Amino acid sequence: MEVVLLPTPEDCARVVADAVAGSVAAAQEGGPVALGLATGSSPLLAYRELLARHRAGAFPTEGVTAYLLDEYVGLPAGHPESYLQTIRREITDELGIAAHGPDGSAADPLRAALDYEARLRAAGPVAVQVLGIGANGHLGFNEPGSSLVSRTRVKTLTERTRTDNARFFDGDVEAVPRHVITQGLGTIREARHLVLVATGGAKAAAVAEAVEGPLSASCPGSVLQLHPHVTVVVDEAAGSRLTRAAHYRYVLAHKLADQGW
Repeated sequence: MEVVLLPTPEDCARVVADAVAGSVAAAQEGGPVALGLATGSSPLLAYRELLARHRAGAFPTEGVTAYLLDEYVGLPAGHPESYLQTIRREITDELGIAAHGPDGSAADPLRAALDYEARLRAAGPVAVQVLGIGANGHLGFNEPGSSLVSRTRVKTLTERTRTDNARFFDGDVEAVPRHVITQGLGTIREARHLVLVATGGAKAAAVAEAVEGPLSASCPGSVLQLHPHVTVVVDEAAGSRLTRAAHYRYVLAHKLADQGW
């Protein structure tokens, strides 16, 4: 695991964009590319950086298809706060690539979860998966207590997560669905490269637990420790509880020029 500790969220966005673009370019040499995208506030600056590069011709997307981590259950198809519509607005429409996610509006969400798992297997492996982390340590919508080898399935959101997400529903927590379809932690781990971005002090405890804490279902983010290629990109605030911060800075300062992310 490489932990990249940087001064500002804008610095983090540039490194995340570098990591994503590099992994996509490498994968494009072998044919179609599956790109894993997360919704939420953490990756937004990185998506804007990727769009700016795409406009400048520096991030080609031929053969790339995007796949989402998760989707709310029960929102009608096309709902503006569905994650599929959100990711289309934020990045994929302008990149000119198709985006796919679990069908949260399906009459049988349990079947829809299995179908999405099968679709990921057929399209994969995902070349690079962008991730955020919840304040309680969740990845995707794998809340604390999730199996570290779990597959795509329906999950019930904690009240903390629903409260955190109420800002996307005009502050009305009752409008936030209680259930989601999410890639499991085992599914997420099958991506070739995991890139997690976190900014702000509210994420500091979760980042420290995921990176330096014990491997535990109580912190789903700790599953990153099992993956062979992980880049964790955090600003000073999100990294403020890391006990080995000085070492991470030292490693970054002495990184080989051609080492990549």
